[in-house]
Amino acid sequence: MKTKGKKKNRMARRMLLFGTFSFSVIVVLAFTIGGYWLEIFEKYQEKEFLEQQLVELKKEEEALKVDVEKLQDPEYIARYAREKYLYSKDGEYILRIPE
Repeated sequence: MKTKGKKKNRMARRMLLFGTFSFSVIVVLAFTIGGYWLEIFEKYQEKEFLEQQLVELKKEEEALKVDVEKLQDPEYIARYAREKYLYSKDGEYILRIPE
């Protein structure tokens, strides 16, 4: 009869050890997977932000290309300089009118 009690006691200890080990493994795996999910989520948000920046930069690039084309025209450059920097042609007078 004592042998059955010892066997039950050993079996209970084994089950407790196995349960504790299994629980520990599950907890470690859960934290590891949770960490990876968090990292993936952060990368996804960064990707969306960078895609928005890319769209904005492409728009800016197009605007700059238009400006480059305009700056190839000597008449545009002359008009721009007169308007922006108050340069004048020979015989012209510049009058500033306050707004």
